[in-house]
Amino acid sequence: MTLTTTPFGKRATAAEVLDGVDLSGRRMIVTGGSSGLGVETVRALAGAGAQVTIATRNPEDAKPLVEEFPETRAVALDLADLNSVRAFCDAWSGPVDAVIANAGVMMLPTRQVNAQGWEMQLATNYLGHFALAVGLHSALREADNPRVVVVSSGAQLRAGFDFDDPQFDRHPYDPFVAYAQSKAADVLLAVGISRRWATDGITATACAPGWIHTNLARHIDRATLQSLGAMDSDGNLITPDYYKTPAQGAATTVLLAASPLLEGVTGRYFEDNQESEVVDGGAEVMAGVAKWAVDPDAADRLWDYALPVMR
Repeated sequence: MTLTTTPFGKRATAAEVLDGVDLSGRRMIVTGGSSGLGVETVRALAGAGAQVTIATRNPEDAKPLVEEFPETRAVALDLADLNSVRAFCDAWSGPVDAVIANAGVMMLPTRQVNAQGWEMQLATNYLGHFALAVGLHSALREADNPRVVVVSSGAQLRAGFDFDDPQFDRHPYDPFVAYAQSKAADVLLAVGISRRWATDGITATACAPGWIHTNLARHIDRATLQSLGAMDSDGNLITPDYYKTPAQGAATTVLLAASPLLEGVTGRYFEDNQESEVVDGGAEVMAGVAKWAVDPDAADRLWDYALPVMR
């Protein structure tokens, strides 16, 4: 399979990859659009003319963006609460050109579950976005060349989806393994959509933004950050050369969501603005997408596992 390439390097910003792209009249949803990478995603899309709905737990947090871009709006959405997801979808009217599944939680130190009994990282990062996409299926189908973009992570290289004990009911809870599993599930969501909705003209891709200082990493302990070279001995954050700025981290997301270069591309995984090679996952693997994260059988199985929860 030939990998999709683009002219943009790993340091390109979200605004740069959309330079010259006119998104006037396009309606897009960005989950978690009021902080971190979400802010830069919204800013780039709205700056190119899109009408962006910022889906966030606290719409007040998005007030500065709404003031900066009057065509944007902020709507309450708690991905861990399926009632909230259902209410958001029920209130939506008209077509949606792109759903950007950006929001997430990372490495919660203790096991938490949502109302359906799902481990909270899996519930937020995967199940909530699955329910959102399924709930907006008809709205996506109404649009021309609609896209779903799922923000995953390089953590998908560390663990696949554990169909035997996905909620850590029997095995000890591990914050990082739970996060890695949820991010592998995110890639499988894109694969699942690409397999089921291609005849509707809907494409779906997943991506990794790279290493960035955002609030997402608030649960990572000091020793780990120091081992990554991202914190000094006094507890101050520092930025290693391999880290990106939030604007650079959002570039791959908006590339997939809105660039004409990616029209028709579906079921693929991208990092640094290029499609990634499929590799064997493992502790020493630093790039690519793990075989288990793009396995079509696993994507179908995960879809069938999640769908009954919504009923």
